[in-house]
Amino acid sequence: MELTINGTPRTIEAEPDTPLLWVLRDELGMTGTKYGCGAAQCGACTVLVDGQPTRSCVTPVESIAGLPITTIEAVQQDPVGKKVVEAWVANQVPQCGYCQSGQVMAATALLKQTPQPTEEEIAAAMVNLCRCGTYNAIAAAVRQAAQG
Repeated sequence: MELTINGTPRTIEAEPDTPLLWVLRDELGMTGTKYGCGAAQCGACTVLVDGQPTRSCVTPVESIAGLPITTIEAVQQDPVGKKVVEAWVANQVPQCGYCQSGQVMAATALLKQTPQPTEEEIAAAMVNLCRCGTYNAIAAAVRQAAQG
């Protein structure tokens, strides 16, 4: 099966129902995308599939073959993703950092779709869980990236 990951076509050897997360981490060695809950609840595994935030822990690779996939490893290649990462650093968002790759991907998707989001749109889009409770810093970083 062929997947396009971060702009590069990749041939993978996986069963069609294998979750994308395990292909990324185990087969391709791309460990920036994290395993959190395995049930699409926490968002640590969020990647962009055709620009949409997608929980890779429950997304079978066969369902996304042919669609462009962006992971945290390449998010800064996108001008919006670069602004998000810069805002994350400027606002010192991470504490433990485990969920942050998924948070950055969700924020990038939001700002690509809605460049000037309202507070309500930020709250609706940023639903990934953060056990450290950095939600205020996350919202501040999204606002800064939207301005920058």
